[in-house]
Amino acid sequence: MSTTTSLGHHGPVPGEFSAVEWDARCDLAACYRLVDHYGWTDLFGTHLSLRIPGTEHFLLNPYGMLFGEITASSLIKVDQDGNTLGESEFPINPAGFTIHSAVHMSSDVMNAVMHTHTRAGNAVACMKEGLLPSNQKALLIHAMVAYHDYESVALDHSERARIVEDLGEARILVLRNHGLLTVGETIAEAFFWMYRMETACQYQVDILSMGQEIQYPNQETIDYTIDFGKRVQGNRRVEMETRQWAAMIRQLEREVGTDWRS
Repeated sequence: MSTTTSLGHHGPVPGEFSAVEWDARCDLAACYRLVDHYGWTDLFGTHLSLRIPGTEHFLLNPYGMLFGEITASSLIKVDQDGNTLGESEFPINPAGFTIHSAVHMSSDVMNAVMHTHTRAGNAVACMKEGLLPSNQKALLIHAMVAYHDYESVALDHSERARIVEDLGEARILVLRNHGLLTVGETIAEAFFWMYRMETACQYQVDILSMGQEIQYPNQETIDYTIDFGKRVQGNRRVEMETRQWAAMIRQLEREVGTDWRS
């Protein structure tokens, strides 16, 4: 049985982990539980990853555990080649690692990657025009959205270069005919990009389902709002990483409990 050696941001740190790694594990486990809470899961079919600060090691979900079951200690640590470090009774999803490693290996600061297969996200991913500039939620993130064409199941490592090229400086990547992907310097940043994109996609599905002509803003307003959203992203990221993420942790504690810290 492990012994506690220190305290991290999320409480006592088991003896087999550094405080830095344990905090990363707790943040990622919390994010998995939030994805489950918001109904963004696809059984075992999607994945979130996080770089352990100061290392080239990454944390991924055990392939075979539901997101609502994942805990900090159950996350699997891998190197940049996908080799498992430590012991686990579960494997990782090789397709998931192909997508995530593309981003992690291309940048020293894109530490977090989220990938989902939600109904609304896939609906937008299957539309030729992608995310429509039909509402404020979509307009404010529009400049941060990029697109990657579908290349079948992501097992070919040569696709990694094309994923990185298509992502560019964006934070949200629509994987056409597949789903959504968000990136961030922290898991908090990636989570809030996903929350905003998922909400915008749900708005779009609801709007189109009404079968009515869409009332778009005029082009001057569209252009101004997209530019405004782009300009404020830096300030918003600071807010995401402080007050808002702490609020999400509190919500998780109230509604789900704290067993994800185990």
